[in-house]
Amino acid sequence: MPTGGRTDPYRGFRFRVEIDGIAVAHFSEVSGIQAETETEPYEEGGVNDFVHQLPKRTKYPHITLKRGITDVDELWNWHQEVVSGKFKRKNGSIILISEAGEDKWRWNFIKAFPVKWTGPELRADTNTVAFEAVELAHNGIKKG
Repeated sequence: MPTGGRTDPYRGFRFRVEIDGIAVAHFSEVSGIQAETETEPYEEGGVNDFVHQLPKRTKYPHITLKRGITDVDELWNWHQEVVSGKFKRKNGSIILISEAGEDKWRWNFIKAFPVKWTGPELRADTNTVAFEAVELAHNGIKKG
């Protein structure tokens, strides 16, 4: 029987995003923190009850950052730099924060650049926040 104290999971709504070490305006949603390693099946002669699975390349899907639109337009500008062909890849972090305000988990994404920018859905019959989203391609995620 475990004797240690109870550990509650961290809340998914306490996080921040940094790009090139600078805290970027608050995001309402982050998705795509994933890593998937492909496998190669290998059948060994005389072993008929299973097939070996050998690891191959690891893939990282795009990270999507979503936030309410404000006067701060660095995501739009960064995407426009990509469109013009004059852009800089940037490193960033997604930081999960405890209820006490301490950084607990940090996922560092490497050499990212925007591949998609999505503007808000505008409707005259609602009073919802206007959101923008940017999708980032990157060269991997490391826990830091």
